[in-house]
Amino acid sequence: MIYSKQRQLILTRLQALKSHPTADTLYQDMKPENPGLSLATVYRNLNQMAENDMVRKVSVAEGADRFDGNMTPHHHMICEKCGHITDIPVDVLPEIDFSSLNAEGCKLARAEVMFYGLCPMCNVSN
Repeated sequence: MIYSKQRQLILTRLQALKSHPTADTLYQDMKPENPGLSLATVYRNLNQMAENDMVRKVSVAEGADRFDGNMTPHHHMICEKCGHITDIPVDVLPEIDFSSLNAEGCKLARAEVMFYGLCPMCNVSN
């Protein structure tokens, strides 16, 4: 990927956040400090960075894709009440044996698990 100042600004801001924003949320967050930034630029760059494994795209069944600047291995939990996404450490699950699946003709490189439940804030108010 060719370096661009706007892409670097988007990546830096995303990596500083723990909130897993949508492209629109990230755009709204960045726009006051970057008046020349367009929503299309944010969408395009986030998707290009996801395709190049610079950020993670977290697909949400009922809503816009979210983006994660944390590239260390982890899973996600989405709150079924408020939609908040929480990082879940990989060690909560046993290690997956890809070799048995690869023996079936698959070629798997990694696995990501999405957990569903209530975030700490919604769990307290329940």
